[in-house]
Amino acid sequence: MTSTFVTVPGLCSVTPTAPSLLKQRLLGLRRSSLRTNAVATKWEPAKVVPQADRVLVRLEELPEKSAGGVLLPKSAVKFERYLVGEVLTVGTEVGVVDAGKKVLFSDVSAYEVCRFSLRFFVKASFHLHSFCDYLM
Repeated sequence: MTSTFVTVPGLCSVTPTAPSLLKQRLLGLRRSSLRTNAVATKWEPAKVVPQADRVLVRLEELPEKSAGGVLLPKSAVKFERYLVGEVLTVGTEVGVVDAGKKVLFSDVSAYEVCRFSLRFFVKASFHLHSFCDYLM
């Protein structure tokens, strides 16, 4: 038993130039779902509020020259194990540290945020090592 398949073009194979009503409705929904009503503004880290017991710390860069005049190259610092920074904002459950204090902390278990060549860290407040006003 043999079978033969023959394709016959449709008698009226005219494609409509205008989309159907269903396609118009779907296109209309698609257009409105992609509409954005956002306004680009300048990013200000002081407006970022961490959640719970987290703090937002702006990392202070190491000075290129010490107070005594000794040059400090970046390659001399092998490990940035302990970092110094300024607390910008605090979460609602933080009771020990306030915004504006300088803190010593480690980068372990911290979330790093890099924005406009500045480095910020979000860290739990109980992992901060010391709070003082006279660091650097």
